[in-house]
Amino acid sequence: MTVRRLRADEATLFQTLRLRALADAPDAFTDTHAEISARPDTYWQELTRSVTEPGRHAMFVAEVDDTPMGMAFGLVDRVVPTRAHLGGMWVDPEGRQRGCGRALSGAVIAWAQERGFAAIALWVTEGNKTAITLYERLGFVLTGRRDRLPHNASLAILEMERSL
Repeated sequence: MTVRRLRADEATLFQTLRLRALADAPDAFTDTHAEISARPDTYWQELTRSVTEPGRHAMFVAEVDDTPMGMAFGLVDRVVPTRAHLGGMWVDPEGRQRGCGRALSGAVIAWAQERGFAAIALWVTEGNKTAITLYERLGFVLTGRRDRLPHNASLAILEMERSL
């Protein structure tokens, strides 16, 4: 398995992975498959640009035998300039239990460290024990902040954070 950054010419790959993630794990993301799948090609091109241009966000892709198996984003916090976010992480069911989640998280953490952030945070759906356990093993702790999943108010999301 390898983890690499998304390239500027891979908007189609970005779209494919994101739509697979939303279809597979609808309660893990704030967006829904229906709303995102209706977006035009220009949306995907701009999103790809936002994660591939230097100094902005980053997207990492996990591949097993050259087959894309997962993704994760390194995001710059809009409110707290010293904090990054790990977001949008998803691993294909075929890639689970193979270290993809750990490798993707590690790539985002390394990106945040290289950028000089003091901390990195994420949101995880309450009850997602697999994800919470992974993040705890990577040094994340619950902050006590919680919110509701925008498209499913019956589900809570929990903030976790770790120092860099």
